[in-house]
Amino acid sequence: MGHRLSKIYTRTGDDGSTGLGSGDRVPKDSLRVEAYGTVDELNSLTGLILASPELDSDIRDVLTKVQHQLFDLGGELSIPGSTAISAKAVADLEQALDRLNADLPPLKDFVLPGGTRVAADCHVARTVCRRAERRLCTLSREETVNEISLQYLNRLSDLLFVMARAVNRNAGAAEPLWQPGQS
Repeated sequence: MGHRLSKIYTRTGDDGSTGLGSGDRVPKDSLRVEAYGTVDELNSLTGLILASPELDSDIRDVLTKVQHQLFDLGGELSIPGSTAISAKAVADLEQALDRLNADLPPLKDFVLPGGTRVAADCHVARTVCRRAERRLCTLSREETVNEISLQYLNRLSDLLFVMARAVNRNAGAAEPLWQPGQS
């Protein structure tokens, strides 16, 4: 294990800069920091979902693994040129997607975020995942990024959508569907 933080505040960021894992200093609002900061936000929301006692063990196991992968992704993004997310991580998400989606009714309408609290939290995490993906896309236009990490975030947002549906189904909650013209 690397060095441990014995002191949480360092005052080195008081000037609006932060240190990357490479040791380089960059502005706190740089594209790279925005990308890994949004991944960190997504990881925090994943922890919020995991704090729900009503999650079934399959979803809990998948999300626990996702949390570790998101931490790996944040590390990857904090060290330019490094790679931590592999094609296997994307394949694992696809397997979980297929497994969770297999018992869900086919979609005929758009689903609104909601139902149970946990399902709504999955939808919030999904939208933050899409934002992380957008931040990584923006970064990729300026710097080299791991293309598999983009695939990972794309698949993860799909998985969070399917999880929201599965959570509602498991709880016996009606899936809120969009009804055009209800505004």
